[in-house]
Amino acid sequence: MAITAKKIQPKTSTFHELLQNQVRNEFTASQQYIAVAVWFDSRDLPQLAGHFYRQALEERNHAMMIVRYLMDNDVEVTIPGIEPVRNEFGEVTELIALALAQEKEVTEEIVALAKAARADDDYLGEQFMQWFLKEQVEEVSQMSTLLNVVERSNGNLFDVENFLAREVVGDAGADATAPPAAGGAV
Repeated sequence: MAITAKKIQPKTSTFHELLQNQVRNEFTASQQYIAVAVWFDSRDLPQLAGHFYRQALEERNHAMMIVRYLMDNDVEVTIPGIEPVRNEFGEVTELIALALAQEKEVTEEIVALAKAARADDDYLGEQFMQWFLKEQVEEVSQMSTLLNVVERSNGNLFDVENFLAREVVGDAGADATAPPAAGGAV
């Protein structure tokens, strides 16, 4: 008589539902950063454009990390559409302020996810969220710094371009402790 392993079916939890929503949030953030990057790129500001193109990839990778986590835990994954993104801006501070507000909002979402994992007694989920909590501290810090630099530049975007060319802002997604992304990080 052959013995077969019975696959354990995870219960659907509040944490898993919130993770599904976070996939949408991360993809939306990625698209918003592409819109910001294109705005800078179309105005011949390559350092600012490059910074936000990299941010867009980072947010896409965050979504795919969540997807990988869900798949690894036998949770059915649904890839969602995204929310509308803003494409019209008047001045540079608007773009950076939007990015900072977006990162603060994502931080609140990540904290809610960590709380939900704890409330669901999902210790694996709680551990998974630790990296994202650390990441959000970096994300908010870098956008705060960039907004300060833009405000101090008094409209001289070449100073901002020089700052980004000279300084390392963020880790560019090269964190060896990052969770794996479905399909590999880009």
